[in-house]
Amino acid sequence: MAHNAAVCETGEMKSAAQTIIHPASTSGIPAPVEAIDWAQTGRDLDAQGCAVLKGLLSPDECRALAALYPDDSRFRSRVVMGRHGFGRGEYKYFSYPLPDLIAGLRPALYARLSEVANRWNEAMGIDIRYPHDHDTFLKRCHAAGQTRPTPLLLQYGEGDYNCLHQDLYGEHVFPLQVAILLSEQGRDFTGGEFVLTEQRPRMQSRPEVVPLAQGDAVAFAVHHRPVQGTRGFYRVNLRHGVSRIRSGHRHTLGVILHDAK
Repeated sequence: MAHNAAVCETGEMKSAAQTIIHPASTSGIPAPVEAIDWAQTGRDLDAQGCAVLKGLLSPDECRALAALYPDDSRFRSRVVMGRHGFGRGEYKYFSYPLPDLIAGLRPALYARLSEVANRWNEAMGIDIRYPHDHDTFLKRCHAAGQTRPTPLLLQYGEGDYNCLHQDLYGEHVFPLQVAILLSEQGRDFTGGEFVLTEQRPRMQSRPEVVPLAQGDAVAFAVHHRPVQGTRGFYRVNLRHGVSRIRSGHRHTLGVILHDAK
């Protein structure tokens, strides 16, 4: 009886992830996205290359998304990290159409972060500009052959980790992305901190460890960002990863805003 009850609960969680849509504000943006202090987020991104978006998902939404992991019909591919030298653990890329929750969050986050992306490119002397509308940007990706969706679920167990890396996937790269912690630190897992490193010219790398609670997200630079120096702005290179899981299991949702070849 207990086993059947657990199966029923998991099925309900999977259905919830497909159908749950955040309440929209009058602007049409999901309410948790609208509630973020985006001015402060922009300042944090400029200063550190990352910013925490607190309470972006509820605990129920986190559990519903994590419960999708065994359902291969939702995904286009699975990557076992150890086979490629990426670390230990695994992840799966969602197929189109994305679950409703992710399909609503992705364009809303893009619209807010596009302002930072355009400001950064201007500061770094990069001519590329990003339209405010995510669909318009995806058309640019698709015209270049980048048609595969990039949002992904990552699953880690004890001893797993994610090596420092960058999520590029093709010619068209949106310079910011978002990772959302779906598990609860201390209850579901220990260890497993989100880590960002920044390499400045002629300097040692600077690490940044970002503490997250369940449902919190971190927005961060995909590849590089501008830093103000004495002679104007210069570019710094960033990579991100996850430290070793000490115990338990950790699930994360990655929301990458460009599509892949």
